Amino acid sequence: MTDPARPRIAPFGSWVSPVTADLIVGESIRLGQVAIDGNTIYWTEGRPREQGRNVLVAHTADDTADGTIADVSPAPFNVRTRAHEYGGGAFTVARGEVVISHDADQQLYRIGISGAPEALTRSTNTRYADGVIDAQRQLLIAVREDHGSSAPEAVNALVAIDLQTGAERVIAGGHDFFSNPRLSPDGQQLAWLTWDHPNMPWDGTELWLAPVAGDGSLGPAHRVAGGKAESIFQPSWSPQGELHFVSDRSGWWNLYRQRGSAIQALHPMEAEFGEAQWAFGMSTYGFDAGSRVVCTCAVDGDSRLYVIESATLEMTEIATPFRVILDLQVGAGFVAFVGGSASAPEAVIKLDLASGGHEVIRSASGAVPDAAYTSVAEAIAFPTEGGLVAHAFHYPPANADFRGPEGEHPPLIVVSHGGPTGATTAAFEWRIQYWTSRGFAVVDVNYGGSEGYGRAYRQRLTGLWGVVDVDDSVNAARYLIERGDANAERVAIRGGSAGGYTTLCALTFRSFFKAGASHYGIGDLEALARDTHKFESRYLDGLIGPWPTQRALYLERSPVNHTDRLESPMILFQGNEDKAVPPNQAQAMYDAVRAKGLPVAYLLFESEQHGFRRADTIKRVLEAELYFYGRIFGFMPADAIEPVAIGNLPEPA
Repeated sequence: MTDPARPRIAPFGSWVSPVTADLIVGESIRLGQVAIDGNTIYWTEGRPREQGRNVLVAHTADDTADGTIADVSPAPFNVRTRAHEYGGGAFTVARGEVVISHDADQQLYRIGISGAPEALTRSTNTRYADGVIDAQRQLLIAVREDHGSSAPEAVNALVAIDLQTGAERVIAGGHDFFSNPRLSPDGQQLAWLTWDHPNMPWDGTELWLAPVAGDGSLGPAHRVAGGKAESIFQPSWSPQGELHFVSDRSGWWNLYRQRGSAIQALHPMEAEFGEAQWAFGMSTYGFDAGSRVVCTCAVDGDSRLYVIESATLEMTEIATPFRVILDLQVGAGFVAFVGGSASAPEAVIKLDLASGGHEVIRSASGAVPDAAYTSVAEAIAFPTEGGLVAHAFHYPPANADFRGPEGEHPPLIVVSHGGPTGATTAAFEWRIQYWTSRGFAVVDVNYGGSEGYGRAYRQRLTGLWGVVDVDDSVNAARYLIERGDANAERVAIRGGSAGGYTTLCALTFRSFFKAGASHYGIGDLEALARDTHKFESRYLDGLIGPWPTQRALYLERSPVNHTDRLESPMILFQGNEDKAVPPNQAQAMYDAVRAKGLPVAYLLFESEQHGFRRADTIKRVLEAELYFYGRIFGFMPADAIEPVAIGNLPEPA
């Protein structure tokens, strides 16, 4: 039994921890897209033990204490769409009608009473997402991404699909991207969002509205709001038929509604009621039966839950323990969402609006955290370049059985999130506890360019990707070192995707970090600009500059072109089916670092895409990274780990 009064002294990084890689992959699932249909709550589960398969699951309230939980989509169906590559909005449900997208063929299937999915669409080279069921006309209105056309890139449009025959027709086109088709309660109007290259949806979108004819076709459309410099998020209809949406026209993503010809702000505040729309189907608000708006927003990196009265616009906060609230949906007297607190894993939550009480419907982890081995995030704001302030979450080492040698400070892992227009949160995460329970400190950085702190903060990265994010990562570490919370000689940086690019830039263009781990990171910006998917094909215009006009800048900011400046060891992880960041990027970086003579390791995983989903991959990556840090920083992990081949580093005796 743990005796907190008598912890053992052992080198940081070598502590024995109950938070093992097996626990993480064996007990954990990924929770996604929540929906409510009557008294039934639906969500998706990504199951690493089933090779990453996504399953549609439902919780139905009944006479039992906990209700009934059951899989809706049978094996081998994988509920996932690859529209925009990042997916989301892979299922639709209304009045018991369920339609899913199946990953294997990217086609839509209806799931009837028998539970057996029946093919709805039978086209090739198409992907569907973000559907809404038009029960009145027996249609599914959805976003279609057509990869089979003769156009130089995929063609996106809104389509109406007959729920009986599967026949489909385009009802809106002419823009590069579409999302959020939403029918008014009477079925007479359709709202949706569009945007065009080079904008990303968090840069500028347009909200459109059109009447719907009896056959499902659309009448003349008009633009309600938005433009090239205004980001609109999640159009939705109140039960009384008023169109609501989120806009950042004030500098913050706030809630608005259309009342007559006027656009009215519901409750202006310096908070983010919207999110960077990386995936379809994202939701931050909804309506109860009385048209009250139930909403969540981010304030200083933490989620809050509010109710706004429709008549008076008075706002009331509902106190919750959750530091992150995602995929919020509103039912009859309750809300459902994916929520994560500081000390418990994310879970599908059902919260009663009258009492504020909540119940856990499904946890993302079967393991229960032990407070003796749990590090709770500390929100820090630290000085950075240009006299500005940036944000991060600091996690000190936490293990009641161990402490480090007297006078020593712990090694520090700086985490750079993906996106780069994304954000990290302070919610409990097993993978952070994996490090802190072994004696590492972790700082998870919301560098300039991250969402959650207003439009101006997001735009700090404009033209400066690979500079601002690296500066903020370095300055977060310096802040903790100066406070005495980290060892300056044992500072590593890690990140995935865009965070992998920040990692590679930090290792290449700074001499600050002593090691790094790139997870499917970008090493060659020019290669990325030439060889990426449609959704991000012009993303770099804003982050770097137009290509090929600014080719010199692309070459200057690409780590693979400057390996002569590298001074630190690194490990690279990559999936061989990654379309967002092709494997040749990691291979080129590995070859260059190995030729430089620095310690380097490269692990390529079969059948993995952008982001690792398989249990064996996730386990191997965690343990390999720990092994790598042990070799570089000179400690012996307590775990039994399969060795990693590290080039330019002699095998241990």
